[in-house]
Amino acid sequence: MQPSQRISNMNLDGSDGWEVFIRARALIEAGQQITELTIGEHDIRTDPSILKAMHASAMAGNTGYAMVPGMHALRKAIAERITTRTGVPTGFENVMITTGGQAALFAAHTATCDPGDTALYVEPYYATYPSTLRAQNLNARSVPTRARYGFEPQKEDLEPLMREARSLLINSPNNPSGTVYSRQTHEMIANLCKLHDLWLISDEVYDTQVWAGAHFSPRALPDMAERTLVIGSMSKSHAMTGSRVGWIVGPEDMISKLIDLATNTTYGVPGFIQEGALYGLSLGTSFEEKIAAPFRRRRENALDILKKFPAVRAIDPKGAMYLMVDIRATGLTGDEFANKLLDERQIAVMPGESFGASAAGHLRIAMTVEDEKFASALTVLCTFATELAQNAAHV
Repeated sequence: MQPSQRISNMNLDGSDGWEVFIRARALIEAGQQITELTIGEHDIRTDPSILKAMHASAMAGNTGYAMVPGMHALRKAIAERITTRTGVPTGFENVMITTGGQAALFAAHTATCDPGDTALYVEPYYATYPSTLRAQNLNARSVPTRARYGFEPQKEDLEPLMREARSLLINSPNNPSGTVYSRQTHEMIANLCKLHDLWLISDEVYDTQVWAGAHFSPRALPDMAERTLVIGSMSKSHAMTGSRVGWIVGPEDMISKLIDLATNTTYGVPGFIQEGALYGLSLGTSFEEKIAAPFRRRRENALDILKKFPAVRAIDPKGAMYLMVDIRATGLTGDEFANKLLDERQIAVMPGESFGASAAGHLRIAMTVEDEKFASALTVLCTFATELAQNAAHV
């Protein structure tokens, strides 16, 4: 018996982009000391007060089947948060709770696209985007971007692909590049979505991690609330990555269809975890700023370090918990450099090629270890790249 074509074609080239990460984890399990700067996992864990709220809820008996759309109180709290942050009137009926942002991405594309439809996503992209779309028999097409534009999409690259597409997935603040799309970019995207009648799926899970400029949700633009689905999550804003609490925000009629989907797939999120999320939201923006503060601080320290190493050029990191750096001066691809760095300096980073061809020759560096260790690892990486660049220049 053979697996379905749908699941077999998830990774068309036989790779999902995680090879360096998997190799690093194997070395760690074998007892090697590896500095891991690969995935977006906070170096702190979920706040004890949130865990206490979960525990109290579970001990009170909130361990049975939860309401599939999510607890009314949690949906209402998220709606109020979004109304305050974006200015778009949002009610609980515009919100569905999901098992993390990843499940929300899958559900959003199930709701907006039929098998065979073209679904677009912008490079550089979070590594699961193309396989999430292919798993639903969609024609997954990436939109190229260029480092000289800070990896913001340009109209001339985007519009030709939109003419035959059904949806467009964007991510700002962006993982992996740290790019925060300007309002002008969002307006350009919105105008094209309306012109070519596309659904816009906006992944905004890093909305609390903005270091320069401001986060802007395209749902706030004229006539976009009716054709935009916003993906949110507690993972990054509240360091609740393992709790798997996310949401979709969209038109009420679309949310009702998504509830039908959830009834037949995830069947909701455990109630005691939702209670923990509700408590986390009640802690307010000051708590979210505290969770984001280490990444803001490390970003500033990183920029100071990078000034000393012209062979390593950073893409302006305006948001998220990552740096994306250009190491093409070494003469190596991102894959080659990342594997060499792991073997020779015991530092694990993600090669840019894991996030699409537009990021080839770059690295994504997660700022997810404590300050001193991060600064030391980044200095070693930059020194290593400088040595390789000097050798390449002499060849």
